Amino acid sequence: MTPKHTAILGTRGSRLALVQAEECAATLRAAGIAVEIRVIRTTSEHHPEMPLTVIDQRDVFTRQLDEALLSGEIDLAVHSLKDVPTEPPEWVDLVAITRRRDPSDVLVSDGSHTLEDMPQGAVVATSSQRRRAQLLYRRPDLGVVGIRGNVDTRVRKMREGAADAVVLARAGLERLGLDAPHTVIPPEVMLPAVGQGALTVAARENSPLRETVRGALNHSPTERAVQAERNMLRTLGGGCRVPVGALAVARDYDVRLRGIVASPDGALVYRGDATGSDPDEVGERLAQDLLKQGAEVVLGEVRGADVRRTSAGGER
Repeated sequence: MTPKHTAILGTRGSRLALVQAEECAATLRAAGIAVEIRVIRTTSEHHPEMPLTVIDQRDVFTRQLDEALLSGEIDLAVHSLKDVPTEPPEWVDLVAITRRRDPSDVLVSDGSHTLEDMPQGAVVATSSQRRRAQLLYRRPDLGVVGIRGNVDTRVRKMREGAADAVVLARAGLERLGLDAPHTVIPPEVMLPAVGQGALTVAARENSPLRETVRGALNHSPTERAVQAERNMLRTLGGGCRVPVGALAVARDYDVRLRGIVASPDGALVYRGDATGSDPDEVGERLAQDLLKQGAEVVLGEVRGADVRRTSAGGER
């Protein structure tokens, strides 16, 4: 069942977000749903230069879209899945997970350096605690600095001298068709963010669009894989900003999940993997294994820093 009016698809306003929204809209239109794209500004866009660790909200990229969805301003919202909290707001349903693009991270530099051949003491830019931790674990000599802005802006800042290289998601580069010299960082070296490379479309729980949107956009193998990743993160009690990486692959009846928790300085690293048929059980089992190894030490320190920052007024 679909409504007779045009469905309003909400998105962030960056070029990448608009490309992702149009990708979903084209598929929905092909399924017979009239779609209009509407830009909703999010917390991260209201504070474009503020470090994410200072903004420190798990829904920094999604809150305003969720509010627009619940108020009826929009009918659907499209997100990069890695930005979506593991516990969406009440009455919001993630109705579809799209086929995942390559979830790898890439190292963008004018010299097309690999992580291994970056010069001693080179400066690498990233706004991600997960990337920072894994960079420093492999290359403790590197200088890792924060950087904000959309994909194009971060590449421009790097070329203007802010850093020697910048770490980005390969899926974002591909979706934008951005011709920036880069090398892929394999998951054996850097596990990606939970859900990286996949998009999700959210709707109100009572929306008549739910089944049609799911039928048009949902990719079951991706859904099962990211379900395991997200339940690992949920069990760990982490959010989008913590130094946790994961990558699951769903084949036939099984899901294989690899995960990592690392301290922001790369000094403490906990790894594990798990395989099974139930994605939620696989994610929970791996999380419990990481906690038994000692990952709670890292997560506790991150949570403590979050509390201190909030008490100091960091969220404002």
